[in-house]
Amino acid sequence: MPGEILDRPNPEPLPSSLPAVVDELIVKFDRASIDKNSCDAILKFRRAANYIAAAMIFLQDNVYLERELSFEDIKPRLLGHWGTCPGLTLIYSHLNYLITKLDLDMLLVVGPGHGAPGILAALWLEGSLEKFFPHYSRDAKGLTRLISTFSTTAGFPSHINAETPGSIHEGGELGYALSVAFGAVMDNPHLIVPCVVGDGEAETGATATSWHGYKYIDPAESGAVLPILHLNGFKISERTIFGCMDGRELVSLFAGYGYQPCFVQDMNNIDAELHRSILWAIEEIGKIQNAARSGNPIVKPRWPMIILKTPKGWTGPKEIHGKIVEGSFNSHQVPLPNAKQDKEELLALQKWLSSYRPEELFTEFGYVIDEAASIIPKNSKKKLGQREESRSIYFRPDLPNWTDFTVERGSQQSSMKAIGKYIDQVFVRNPHTVRLFSPDELESNKLGAALSHTWRNFQWDQYTNARGGRVIEVLSEHMCQGFLQGYTLTGRTGIFPSYESFLGIVTTMIVQYSKFNKMARETGWHGDIASINYIETSTWTRQEHNGFSHQNPSFIGTVLKLKPTAARVYLPPDANTFLSTVAHCLKSKNYVNLMVGSKQPTPVFLSPDEAESHCRAGASIWKFASTGEGLNPDVVLVGIGTELMFEVIYAAAILRKRIPSLRVRVINVTDLMILEAEGLHPHALTEDSFDALFTADLPIHFNFHGYPTELQGLLFGRPNLERATIAGYMEEGSTTTPFDMMLVNQVSRFHVAKAAVRGGGKRNEKVRLRQQELLTELDHNIVETRKYILEHRKDPDDMYATPRFA
Repeated sequence: MPGEILDRPNPEPLPSSLPAVVDELIVKFDRASIDKNSCDAILKFRRAANYIAAAMIFLQDNVYLERELSFEDIKPRLLGHWGTCPGLTLIYSHLNYLITKLDLDMLLVVGPGHGAPGILAALWLEGSLEKFFPHYSRDAKGLTRLISTFSTTAGFPSHINAETPGSIHEGGELGYALSVAFGAVMDNPHLIVPCVVGDGEAETGATATSWHGYKYIDPAESGAVLPILHLNGFKISERTIFGCMDGRELVSLFAGYGYQPCFVQDMNNIDAELHRSILWAIEEIGKIQNAARSGNPIVKPRWPMIILKTPKGWTGPKEIHGKIVEGSFNSHQVPLPNAKQDKEELLALQKWLSSYRPEELFTEFGYVIDEAASIIPKNSKKKLGQREESRSIYFRPDLPNWTDFTVERGSQQSSMKAIGKYIDQVFVRNPHTVRLFSPDELESNKLGAALSHTWRNFQWDQYTNARGGRVIEVLSEHMCQGFLQGYTLTGRTGIFPSYESFLGIVTTMIVQYSKFNKMARETGWHGDIASINYIETSTWTRQEHNGFSHQNPSFIGTVLKLKPTAARVYLPPDANTFLSTVAHCLKSKNYVNLMVGSKQPTPVFLSPDEAESHCRAGASIWKFASTGEGLNPDVVLVGIGTELMFEVIYAAAILRKRIPSLRVRVINVTDLMILEAEGLHPHALTEDSFDALFTADLPIHFNFHGYPTELQGLLFGRPNLERATIAGYMEEGSTTTPFDMMLVNQVSRFHVAKAAVRGGGKRNEKVRLRQQELLTELDHNIVETRKYILEHRKDPDDMYATPRFA
């Protein structure tokens, strides 16, 4: 069957059956106006920007259209997205004008990141490209380079990314712009962030929830987001949901969210209408903020938003080969895809580009005429492409001494409760530059102490509104991640604790963020930013009560796959090591830090000094659990993860009692990246250090918190790996008991002891003589323990007592 076939451009949506009274919710103005000189300057700026944007997609030569186009002038590969560009240049021109006129502080977030040609054109006109990339100078040479190299190896990519000045949002994946914008304005009281949301992007789940973001913005302490829904009606090959909604449906939806929707859609008066709408929005934002900052906050303020309706591919070709282009999905990417070999399309391109009358817009030296440049802010720091928040501000957190929060060695403590007290004091010391974003799990994850001196920042709740607050809880991992990204990329520090099994929801977001940060580091003009910090708890090892759905350590693998310059994965074994790790991560920069630990009380094995030394090394021999302090072992047992390490220690105690002739070295690894082959990660142990710790040739058994294949991949490249065995999560378990989770995934103390007997027997004759006897005995322990759990519906009483060593 054929795809969608249009009979006219810009088809109107079918009318809804909503009553006319809904129209009263639409913001209406007297006829908008703007003085003729300003309107002409804006129009000429965007004519120039549209010309440059279109030329970027097609031309490799003749970039000023000084002669008739030929096939040789067209690029061999036509890449880019035209459809959204005219709307973006329209918005950009008006924001520039108002920034200049009203001395505003604005940072632009662009959701339709594939509209890079439009944004890059505006950035070239305002001089931001030239500032950071001198070879894109504001003259004929610079513009020729920009146009001819776009979407080639030598130029800018087709999507907005970290190389795009002023950008804090990777534009390659849709859905996150709005939440990133809200994160950027938090604790930035003077900042307004216009956020362009494409109507295709608005179909994503991440965007759908993010419309609620302003409900977590206290206007007394934070800036404001101005959402601009760019409704041009089409996606790649079909109409959008929003494009098929009439005005009453749209206003009902957004008024229900809590906005005051304002339509900008009169194509005969578009500049005046958009100008008046943005002015109105700025006035409304001022009213809300002034009320909050004077101590009389408006309850449930209705924030302004703009619904901008322009044709898809506006000002481009109307049709080609009998197909509608402007006002249809045919303009989404390259409207004239065969312009290099099709004469009709080449002539259409000539007509299209000529319609902007470039000879009127550029001087003899190649830069835009003064009239068009007059709307560009004179103060470079005000330019959208040069905002310091987007590239060069970093507020180093003032951190308390983590050792003030440690607990006594030999006691039992929840790692989360310990760090909750630490995070509380981090908030006290950093009341405007550190926040925590959590998907409604703070109390469940035993981090409630973080609220000792602050509030949850939820403005729609009469019990928490107008109090500010460092903690944001919203049951959307996408929103938490977006908030965190916007907050971090504008210079502050964020923490994202979550149930282990559900961090995977933001997997693609963290990958996109990591790509953005990689490119930012390579530009040379982006400054350092705080690391992005995840705390993964409620882990599979203690999700026996929630069952199989809550058991999933796969986010470890997501971080492991990132660039070595970014990825950091820590599995601290107790409360003191977790405190040391959190303190380290919060002061680190430019990384993706993943910390995995238990919220349940577990033994504290290391003193503060020992914890610091252990964390600094990344791994160490635990002499108290080893025989002969770890010297001359028959087998090496390695624990990675709180509960998995506990089982290793318990196994060592069992072996000490049942077969004292077996010599065991017990090791804990807290920094997972030390295991990677030498040279593949900055933390990777040298071969000599690896052999000193794990021996050069003896059997090693790893009891690992994650999937065994992830550890196998990490170890790949180390010599003599045939001597290693790895146990980890096997996708087994349901609603059961904590120790049964160890049994069914074959990581229990009995399974570890069996691995030790098999490995140690290869070197120790006494062990080999008793191997079958010992293995049978341990199998019997497994069977009997499982039988007890099934019969009594609980673990044996002595399962979690700290083992003692003779």
